[in-house]
Amino acid sequence: QVQLAESGGGLVQAGGSLRLSCVASGSIFSISGGNWYRQAPGKQRELVAAMSSGGSTNYADSVKGRFTISRDNAKNTMYLQMNSLKPEDTAVYYCNTWSRLVNFWGQGTQVTVSS
Repeated sequence: QVQLAESGGGLVQAGGSLRLSCVASGSIFSISGGNWYRQAPGKQRELVAAMSSGGSTNYADSVKGRFTISRDNAKNTMYLQMNSLKPEDTAVYYCNTWSRLVNFWGQGTQVTVSS
């Protein structure tokens, strides 16, 4: 069983920055990779950023050039650096990984961007 814990969310003005962290209970990110998703009220959960076990990254078009996914294998931690935040980035952000075809999710962290 993999446990994930996100932190770093909060209230920020448009144009500001936040860095989200996701700590895993083991060295899962270097084995499986990991993703950041977000879910805004009344909307479906969407993939924001992904990092493979090898370190390659992909981003949703809406965040390209503004968000950066990274990880620290020694700390079993995955990050999402979010710059130039917009009100439409307001959502609960979740980290996600998998093991043996089982998906694991954190509890989510709220990001609110005011205009």
